[in-house]
Amino acid sequence: MHSTREWAWGYLLIAPMALGLAVFYLWPIVQTIYLSFTESGVFGGHTWVGTANFTELLGDEETLGALGNTLLYAVLVLAGVPLAIVIAALLNVPGLRGLGLYRTLYFLPVVTMPAAVGLTWRYLFNGDFGAINYLLSEVGIDGPYWVGDPDFAIYAIAVVGVWSTVGYNAVLFLAGLQGIPRPYYEAASIDGAGRLRQFFHITLPLLTPTTFFVIVITMINALQVFDLVFLMIDLKSPALSGSRTIVYLFFEKGFVYNQRGLAAAIAVLLLGLILVLTAIQFRLQKRWVHHE
Repeated sequence: MHSTREWAWGYLLIAPMALGLAVFYLWPIVQTIYLSFTESGVFGGHTWVGTANFTELLGDEETLGALGNTLLYAVLVLAGVPLAIVIAALLNVPGLRGLGLYRTLYFLPVVTMPAAVGLTWRYLFNGDFGAINYLLSEVGIDGPYWVGDPDFAIYAIAVVGVWSTVGYNAVLFLAGLQGIPRPYYEAASIDGAGRLRQFFHITLPLLTPTTFFVIVITMINALQVFDLVFLMIDLKSPALSGSRTIVYLFFEKGFVYNQRGLAAAIAVLLLGLILVLTAIQFRLQKRWVHHE
């Protein structure tokens, strides 16, 4: 009887959270999956079309291009993870003065409004009067039209993506570094191991759980990039074809062309992509993640 009462109280306490999860997360997912098999009417409503939306998307060059841009962006942003490790290692030097200030400065891009970030970097990357091309011209380099050229746009956006996330990742890595027991380093020093050898044989192996977590969340966030593309690339710019992402394509289909069935199918494809890539990472982490 006592055990039953405890179970009842437990379910009662989690009921508000469970209700919110069901209403605001699970039900929209079910609705989106259902709508992905329908076609929106001109004056509202929808009709069942089966897998026609998925067939159309998988055979559409625009969709495949957006998928390629999204994966390329994700790879480029993930390349910033080693940079975050280096920054965290530098901040973890014993006796470093101003650690709180450095941590705040690196974390500022994370809490800055996305609109301010996108518009500021759009100005910096401007091909005619941007600060980056001006600095390049001072050393004799003719900079490209970063956000106006389809060959450079996705790389310019990825630079902003790395800049926006490296501070958050560095703070996570710094927490992981501070959790490594100091006696390991003391024992290695007694055995004659230098700082570089300690970094590769102690720090990196014991930091792999944090590295795995950072890689997973960075990849998931990168696959959902939209705001930077929307803010930095003009709607009529030729660079849009080289920087359009899956979420941006979802925005176009659902809110510009009112093709809600196709938009829902894109959302389902993105969900499936995230689930597959995350499952692969969880599968592979058993081979390289080390615990104490």
